[in-house]
Amino acid sequence: MVEHKINEDEFQNPFVFKTEWKNAFDDEEFVKVFSSDILENYIINKRWYGGKASTLKYIEVVDSFKITSKDNTYFGVLLEVNFKEAFYQHYFMPLAFMSEEELDTNTIIAPVKMNNQEGFLVDALHQEDFRKLVFDKIISSKESNTSKVRFHKGKKLDEKEYISSKFMGVEQSNTSIIYNNTLVLKIFRRIYISMNPDYEISRFLTERMNFKSSPAYKGSISVILSEGNITLGLMQELVPNQGDAWKFMLEEVDRIFENLNHKKIKIDKLPNIELFKRLKINEIPHEIIDWAGLSIFLSIQTLATRTAEMHIALGSDIHETAFTPTTYNGDYTVWLKNRLTYQFQNRLNILENNLHKLDGLALELANQFLDHKKEIRKVFLDFDWTKMKSERIRIHGDYHLGQVLVNGDDFYLLDFEGEPESTIRDRKVKQPPLKDVAGMFRSFHYAIYATIFNNKDKYPSDQHALFQAGEVLFKYFVGVFLQTYTEVAQGGNLNIGYKNEIDFLLKYCLLEKAVYELGYELNSRPRWSVIPLTGIASIMEFKKKN
Repeated sequence: MVEHKINEDEFQNPFVFKTEWKNAFDDEEFVKVFSSDILENYIINKRWYGGKASTLKYIEVVDSFKITSKDNTYFGVLLEVNFKEAFYQHYFMPLAFMSEEELDTNTIIAPVKMNNQEGFLVDALHQEDFRKLVFDKIISSKESNTSKVRFHKGKKLDEKEYISSKFMGVEQSNTSIIYNNTLVLKIFRRIYISMNPDYEISRFLTERMNFKSSPAYKGSISVILSEGNITLGLMQELVPNQGDAWKFMLEEVDRIFENLNHKKIKIDKLPNIELFKRLKINEIPHEIIDWAGLSIFLSIQTLATRTAEMHIALGSDIHETAFTPTTYNGDYTVWLKNRLTYQFQNRLNILENNLHKLDGLALELANQFLDHKKEIRKVFLDFDWTKMKSERIRIHGDYHLGQVLVNGDDFYLLDFEGEPESTIRDRKVKQPPLKDVAGMFRSFHYAIYATIFNNKDKYPSDQHALFQAGEVLFKYFVGVFLQTYTEVAQGGNLNIGYKNEIDFLLKYCLLEKAVYELGYELNSRPRWSVIPLTGIASIMEFKKKN
């Protein structure tokens, strides 16, 4: 048990119910009070609650099920959160009723009296008994599981018994639990009436493709409803790592910019190349190697190799229709153009409403973006599927440096849930694998600019010169990645097209990603909108006004 202190005031006004805990969700009065008075106050402060920008209308319990251990009854509760803005989200919450003596936490949902028994409603994940129960049910599950809640044991799960469990890091949009220091169980808080892509892709990569560069699938929890299956939890191996590739890249880029001073590098003398020029490592000019070092380019080569191997695995199955490659067609093009023109219009509106928050280069680039809006929209509308000779496959969908773990000189790729803004159906649409590559390139661009922003007083040059150096460095990162990625992908029979098609798709996907990012930056940190705006100007090859 952990030490905890319950505030005396919490005993003063418990919610009182006539029903026993084991019958709670059959009792209309309990369900009504729980979903309104109790939950509404609790849920809005949780990190995993995704409705903070909207106005809560009401919460409804749409389903519940029991999971019982020797000593306790727990409920899995599926919630529908309705918003005044006329949309809703679904959430999963495992629930426990505990006396004060049994509590493993001081994170209380509410004090309650159930049929004269005093105690507390808590998130069951905070109770070790519940965490052990879930683990035991996964390791002992059978394929012929007929109950509403299905526990699945993966082919690669060898663990025989529960030893320990603890939370992993701070709570994000999901809650992750480390078991026995070898496994991690991700509990999905926001749920969808459909298989979660993270579960679907993770299991496919491990059990069908034996892909070694993402955490192995070990098990899962899902609930079977008449409308479809909902993924509640995904268990994977806990891979040894030294943090994510975003942190790694920030440290590398900081070192590279410090070299401007240490090595007395003249920025305007650095040899430049055009975007998408493919480069073998021995083709990188010695001035660039002298400035940036060789090791970062070797790391980028490895990351490009792992990325291509992921796409080869995701695009080489001929049996499972969710993963068979497909060609371009009119339906895909209509879907793509509708989606992107809607997103583009949304970003235009946000930009016009936030123009007053911008100054300097960000304002100059924003005005340039607005002046060229018809040209940018035309790029999105000019997608001609009849010219595409490559194939579409299932992709990662939200691929960036933060979705990659560093393990020595190698990388693990993770989090296949897809783009948070997209619907679950859109996340499963087969897309050009180069969309993931473009996502990684935008992440490189971000790492370079974030380094300049966060350390501007540390480097000898002014911001304009640092941006100039950053753009040069970015093109070499892209060139080395692209050379290796293309070689490995084509060597593995992944049809990504020839050079002109690759360059067209990369430009298209880079523009889509940069426009997507623009909305996020304008809403959360307007000063940083210079990063996607610079990306858009570079892709569109806008000339600077003198």
